[in-house]
Amino acid sequence: MSFEVIENVFTINADMVMTVAMAAVLLLIGYFVKSKVHFLEKYCIPAPVVGGFLFMFITWAGHSTGAFAFSFTTTLQSFFMLAFFTTVGLGASLSLLKKGGILLVVYWLVAGVVSIIQNTIGVALSAVTGLEPAYALLSSAITMIGGHGAGAAYGSTFEGMGYPAGTLVGAAAATFGLISSVMVGGPVARRLIEKHDLRPDDSENFDTSVTEINAATGEALTGLDVMKNVTAILVSMALGTLVSGWIGKLIGMDFPTYVGAMFVAMIVRNVNEKTRWYKFDYPLVEGIGDVTLGLYLSMALMTLKLWDLAGLAGPMFIVLACQVLFLVLFAYFVVFRILGKNYDAAVMCAGLLGHGLGATPTAIVNLTAVNERYGMSRRAMMIVPIVGAFLVDIIYQPATVWFIKMFVPNLNA
Repeated sequence: MSFEVIENVFTINADMVMTVAMAAVLLLIGYFVKSKVHFLEKYCIPAPVVGGFLFMFITWAGHSTGAFAFSFTTTLQSFFMLAFFTTVGLGASLSLLKKGGILLVVYWLVAGVVSIIQNTIGVALSAVTGLEPAYALLSSAITMIGGHGAGAAYGSTFEGMGYPAGTLVGAAAATFGLISSVMVGGPVARRLIEKHDLRPDDSENFDTSVTEINAATGEALTGLDVMKNVTAILVSMALGTLVSGWIGKLIGMDFPTYVGAMFVAMIVRNVNEKTRWYKFDYPLVEGIGDVTLGLYLSMALMTLKLWDLAGLAGPMFIVLACQVLFLVLFAYFVVFRILGKNYDAAVMCAGLLGHGLGATPTAIVNLTAVNERYGMSRRAMMIVPIVGAFLVDIIYQPATVWFIKMFVPNLNA
């Protein structure tokens, strides 16, 4: 960590280690505050969000007064996200995946339809409010589903088409979506669960199967056993990154690295069940996943620039507010019924609000917060990451390109 004055602002530069340490402390503060504030616990607000929000207001105070600023080194942020999805893959035995069945397909189609409706809302409101269609689409599925990465990529593309605020609009819209996703997911699921008196469904012995398949051996793990489990995670991450790169070149577009890592990990898990290369320990892997997810989201939130939202006045804010309102109402009144009107459906609505407004990791955080309060939904934890991380892109990306070609004039052409 170092301190310097940049343009008359006292700047605190946090290196990679200090950035991670601060994220860990904020995560623990989030858990502590959540345990003391009944409202946060009642409405399933995730602990990383609590800690991250508290720090966002500190950085906002520094920015607004010009007194101080933080500069972070987020090198490990993508590493933590990659590690988390790898642990998700390692928890997916084929015998469990088969239980996803038609529900996975239905949820995937629902997510795809949501992305098309989001773009339709953006284009329609652009005509009403006078907002440029490019900025309206940046406030729609591009950032609501694609997050900051897609916002930056498409924003840069729009800048090349003659829309100079493309990148800024993308960043602001993605920030708004990320914050909204973790604020509405838990409360909507809670409302559905409480209203319909829902409980985890054991009718098909799904949870029992998970318990049996992912049960701890009961034997104490040696240091070598722990190392083998950690190595499996790291190797899956490395190979998955390569696989994602190859797929990206094949399809001519960026392919998320964490998707490749998740599927490589699934292969490793299921091959190991046959070959017994090493003593796989699910509780250990799950614990590593919980830690890496918490650190990733805590780091992501504490580095967000709250003042970016100052540019959302007027038409752009209207578009974004309508996107949130639409998805909340659609999830509550339509998606819940389509998915079966049961406990899994309620939890999956929290997941949809997570990756339909923010990003897949926030969807998982929403699911985790609901699961911790009401009980585990294994179907949701299995289906939501697969759809949110990759499958929805099969529908949302081509549809978004079509909307751009149809409604966004190339000013530089």
